[in-house]
Amino acid sequence: MSSEVTVTEHLLLQQKRAPQATGHFTALFHDLILCAKLIHRSVSKAGLVDILGGTGEINVQGEYVQKLDELSNRILLYRMERSGVLCAMASEENPDVVRVSAAFPRGDYMLIFDPLDGSSNIDVNIDVGTIFSILRRKPGKTGEVETEELLQPGCEQVAAGYFLYGTSTMLVYTTGQGVHGFTLDPSIGEFLLSHPDIRIPEQGNIYSVNEGNWPLWDARARQCVETFRNGFGKPQGCSRYVGALVADFHRTLLNGGIYMYPPDSRIGKSRGKLRYLCEASPLAFIAENAGGAATDGTQRILDIKPTSLHARVPLFIGSRKNVEAVQRIYSGETK
Repeated sequence: MSSEVTVTEHLLLQQKRAPQATGHFTALFHDLILCAKLIHRSVSKAGLVDILGGTGEINVQGEYVQKLDELSNRILLYRMERSGVLCAMASEENPDVVRVSAAFPRGDYMLIFDPLDGSSNIDVNIDVGTIFSILRRKPGKTGEVETEELLQPGCEQVAAGYFLYGTSTMLVYTTGQGVHGFTLDPSIGEFLLSHPDIRIPEQGNIYSVNEGNWPLWDARARQCVETFRNGFGKPQGCSRYVGALVADFHRTLLNGGIYMYPPDSRIGKSRGKLRYLCEASPLAFIAENAGGAATDGTQRILDIKPTSLHARVPLFIGSRKNVEAVQRIYSGETK
């Protein structure tokens, strides 16, 4: 039964299908999973210990840092630097590339992550998550990792995924060969395969967007929302918005529909709010491998080459037909 397959067993099975595999990727995942268990332990104690609220600091994104943001970031940086398979990391919370110290063994993988997406919701007990993207250093590159090496288009990702800390703790990931979900069984401390080969519905009538930003959007963004509000082929559209990207995306992945974060007048006519490398790119990789799609309105998300470590993009992601409707609106095909 799939519920008896651990994530480690699943990874080893994948490894057997790739004769050139060295085991480094499995080792990387082993340490990522340990990090997630440590973060899960802290999140589950929120309200019982002093980890709620902000630190009083502002991160590189201009956002107030939550205590659990800082804790999750420290866990990931500390544990993953010692994994022996990474040469560099990048976090939403750090302004620059974090290079693995020469004091530790180095590999050729690079890890990019949002340590705790939706952390401002912790105080009100809403789902949060860790989003990650795994890249490989280009052949022939030696010495200290340059920032440019991490600025890869999403289509070059080795793997991507997220841990969701909610009513249960889940891992959803892809290596480009299907999307699989695992649920943490706290009685044995293992992630067990619970959602094999996830496929997002081709079309859905649920749309997720912060409609409070309506006055800040241009005409095309408003037309997209009106299209889905009016049902998109269904009797009536259904609005669902948690306000934590990873939670809204997870629902969209399983139930179909679309998540939207259009550009608005506060952040520039063509710029979005979401970070490309640690949010849009990994989730787009998951969406496409589950049969969905992701666009910034005019361009496939996975084709974009970011120009900086914290580059931002608009994001429309979810069921393929819903995303295609957005593309038609932005191209001017739909008036």
